[in-house]
Amino acid sequence: MNLLRLTATEALALMEKGELSSAELTGACLSQIERHDAEVSAFLKLTAAEAHQQAAAADAAAGERPPLAGLPTAIKDVLCTRGVTTTCASRMLENYDPIYTATCVEQMTAAGIVSLGKTNMDEFAMGSSTENSAYGPTRNPWDLERVPGGSSGGSAAAVAAGEAVWALGSDTGGSIRQPAALCGVVGLKPTYGSVSRYGLVAFASSFDQVGPLTKSVKDAALMLKYLVGKDPLDSTSVEYPETVMIPEDKDLQGVRIGVISELQTEGIDPAVKDVFDRAVTTLEAAGAVVTEASLPHSQYALPAYYILAPAEASANLARFDGVRYGFRAGGGDDVTAMYEETRSRGFGEEVKRRIMLGTYALSSGYYDAYYGQAQKVRTLVVQDFEEAFKQVDLLISPTSPTTAFKLGERTADPLTMYLSDICTIPVNLAGLPGISIPAGLADGLPVGLQIIGKAFAENDLLQAARGAEMAIGFDGVSPLIEGQDK
Repeated sequence: MNLLRLTATEALALMEKGELSSAELTGACLSQIERHDAEVSAFLKLTAAEAHQQAAAADAAAGERPPLAGLPTAIKDVLCTRGVTTTCASRMLENYDPIYTATCVEQMTAAGIVSLGKTNMDEFAMGSSTENSAYGPTRNPWDLERVPGGSSGGSAAAVAAGEAVWALGSDTGGSIRQPAALCGVVGLKPTYGSVSRYGLVAFASSFDQVGPLTKSVKDAALMLKYLVGKDPLDSTSVEYPETVMIPEDKDLQGVRIGVISELQTEGIDPAVKDVFDRAVTTLEAAGAVVTEASLPHSQYALPAYYILAPAEASANLARFDGVRYGFRAGGGDDVTAMYEETRSRGFGEEVKRRIMLGTYALSSGYYDAYYGQAQKVRTLVVQDFEEAFKQVDLLISPTSPTTAFKLGERTADPLTMYLSDICTIPVNLAGLPGISIPAGLADGLPVGLQIIGKAFAENDLLQAARGAEMAIGFDGVSPLIEGQDK
């Protein structure tokens, strides 16, 4: 049995029957990290000793085991972890040791997970390729010359490479779903407010949301079950309206699915479009009622996002000033010079670009023309989704317009890089839940199918995603896992 192929759900079942121990599973993940992470670079900080201790404790637990006991988990390095450095892949926080742990990590720890360490990402979650990390890029386990997507590229790559059973990520404009698509795994962005953001280092506070990267839809539901809930430390979190259910193994009979016409034509690679079209046909064969759906203002979602998100980033990142915590540049004749030197040296190019964009959009004389207009577009996108959901139960599109592109291919062209999120950004503008599942391969690389649901209707979304997952029957794994078959 190849332990690296096991989903979290399968691993739990084996551990409950006494046929697998957490020590064995954790050891398999750590061995895979030792074999391959020098080339993949999924992890920034490995906590191997602590992981072995947690696995041993899970195996020795008497009586009723915690629900997620012993599952080796990777954590995106944007989530604060007390006693473990949290860098956000930035020189600005190179030696930052938080004095508290993010609520979502606390909840997962209470449920029994084994923490393997912190994963690489685009600096401060700003990027679509994990090439913006101050500590070097992560590579795609399907092809080490290609990107894993971003900004949760380290978490997606860790799962795809068999270095973790599942992982925590965050999604601001597609940062869970897009890397999930490029790495051939499942990625879920929950409804905004359903998961606490306390301890998530903020990029854009009205967009950011924590969620799972997993090997199956059932695993995504299982993790979500222990992530949702009202947190008194996060005023934007809400009490989740229903119990998160593990989806059943059933088809899509009678489910009304709308194919978003605006998100399957312009800019979509023909090979991706071909895989997507085959997936749509498969969903119909599984009983779904598939029709065309329209989001008329989705063409404006990308430019609106790249005004609103940088505007929020410029405010959120103002706290990194070299005074309270994090990196501080030496020299300078006065405090202003110290600020300038600290932020110039501490932030990478993409972060500085977005801070400047956001500051400009919020500046006097331009606020109404840019930020104000973008907020109006956001409202129109929300209304588009509301109208569409009057006709269908779910909406679908490709997750990413292309498969994984080569390292360095887009770094000199920010606009082309931003287009990587053209299909995912409307979901974040509206605060809706969305999931990416593998739809097949194009030229040997994974293609993702994005399914979008109504707010707080994750149970319906996950059930449909499970039906789609069964119908499509994707069973591919990256060569790094395939090579470990016995």
